[in-house]
Amino acid sequence: MKNIHVPATDRRHLQRQIGAALIAIASLAALSAPAMAQNSSADAKLYNAAGNPVGKVRISQEGNGDVSIQAQVHDLPPGFHGFHVHAVGQCTPPFTSAGGHFDLTPHTHRDHSGDFPVLLVNADGTGQARFNTDRFAVADLFDGDGSAIIIHAGPDNYANIPTRYVAEPDATTLATGDAGARIACGVVERHSGKD
Repeated sequence: MKNIHVPATDRRHLQRQIGAALIAIASLAALSAPAMAQNSSADAKLYNAAGNPVGKVRISQEGNGDVSIQAQVHDLPPGFHGFHVHAVGQCTPPFTSAGGHFDLTPHTHRDHSGDFPVLLVNADGTGQARFNTDRFAVADLFDGDGSAIIIHAGPDNYANIPTRYVAEPDATTLATGDAGARIACGVVERHSGKD
């Protein structure tokens, strides 16, 4: 292979052009990072049926594709509670306005996209949860009618009914997990950057 000689002035010019391009790319990345971070996280402020605040949920898109969920609640009844994303971003008491469980594909219960682990509320009425899911992206929560976070009165059984009790889970169990009434609701909103 034949060596090609490039004059020093051409090399310096090429180096300047490459340097300018790298600076431009770095500047664009720095300018777009806050906007990307803002679009990749969401919050839900939770209220009970009386309109009193009872907690908050932060939903953040992670670099690996997972979504991180962080919840803090207070002034709720102690025990285990069903905890889900619901399909409609409305929280009119008794919170049936939030529709059924959020689901990107037609699954039965325990496989809904919006199914979360049960939430444990301590004897003092407080609780917190932190976990990741790969069942949806933050952007999926902002479809035409939005979405909401719901906390139920009872635990979710994830349609896991032993066959010795019934032949199989019924339609209600498959849809709801028998978690009971909805005791708290929060509309999912894009993160404002303020905590």
